[in-house]
Amino acid sequence: MKTTTLILTITLTASLACCAFAKSAPEKERPIDLVICLDTSNSMDGLINAAKQKLWDIVNELATAKPKPHLRVALYAYGTPGFGAETGYVRKQIDLTDDLDAVYGKLTALVTNGGDEYVARVVRTSVMEQPWSAEKDALKIIVVAGNEPATQDRQFTTADVCKDAITRGIIVNAIYCGPATSREADGWRDVARAADGQFASIDQDRGTIVVSTPFDQRLAVLGGEINRTYLAYGVRGAEGRAMQTAADTSAAAASPAVFASRAVAKASGQYRNASWDLVDAMTRKDFDLAKVNEGELPAEMRAMTHDQRKAHLDAMAKKRAGVQQEINQLNAQRQKFIDEEMKKGGKSADKAFDAAMLRAIREQAVRKSFAFEK
Repeated sequence: MKTTTLILTITLTASLACCAFAKSAPEKERPIDLVICLDTSNSMDGLINAAKQKLWDIVNELATAKPKPHLRVALYAYGTPGFGAETGYVRKQIDLTDDLDAVYGKLTALVTNGGDEYVARVVRTSVMEQPWSAEKDALKIIVVAGNEPATQDRQFTTADVCKDAITRGIIVNAIYCGPATSREADGWRDVARAADGQFASIDQDRGTIVVSTPFDQRLAVLGGEINRTYLAYGVRGAEGRAMQTAADTSAAAASPAVFASRAVAKASGQYRNASWDLVDAMTRKDFDLAKVNEGELPAEMRAMTHDQRKAHLDAMAKKRAGVQQEINQLNAQRQKFIDEEMKKGGKSADKAFDAAMLRAIREQAVRKSFAFEK
């Protein structure tokens, strides 16, 4: 009888432990790989500025997807003579990465300069050289935007490169910066049609709408507070901290609304800095704090014992979670204010770059069994 009781006790204990582990297991994330290809010829300042203003809004929208996505973004520029004829006037700015500060840094550095715009070449290059996710349920998307005919490339056709893309499970969306009734728009429609994507025509100069709100100032303050919970370490520590600061500076210079959107992004699960921040790094299964060299730790942690270091990280993580919670609460009010202002003024963002991107991505994400809050 005692033996039976002991066996039952062990079995029950093991079952409870198993259940506890299951509850604490992290939610499995699903990959979203997004490659943005922007025309940087002379007439495209409006497009570039729209992308700079709205990157964080796009991130914030995708962060609401369920199941939780793991967003990686890459950036290409095309149409600048200095990129070289041998590349088809295409230049990769950054590979697919979840380091959104690095992406934003490359985006804000883009400048325009006249040249030939080879849509087929930039699509082909991004398809061939990016480290696309190999997971079956990954959402893999290219968004290419420009204002010249999509058929200028004499070496590669859009039909061939788009067929190759969709064969690899990569959707290509085409955004034409001009009227939908233009003859040139037809070539852009063909790009989207050939790769199971969506076509949109936008007004690059007047389509983007930025609404300032009474909550932006407090969100800016919270964006600064959350920075102080980051503990830079390792060979990338100083660089990561510098990129975070530079991205803050660029967003603040753009407008209070852009800076507020960036603060909201910092409160999302898509703002990841495990390569240089100890608090984020601690969430990774393969990270071992004990293996970090003392000289690579933040100065204030070097004299601590191992247990003190863990307690310090836990305290910073708790503080960050509190700031993120306040940001998310404020953002709910901010978004309600924006929606009301848009309705009150009869404004529409339908012709905006970010709206065109999000319409396409949301529809394609839903086809991949993602769901959105609204």
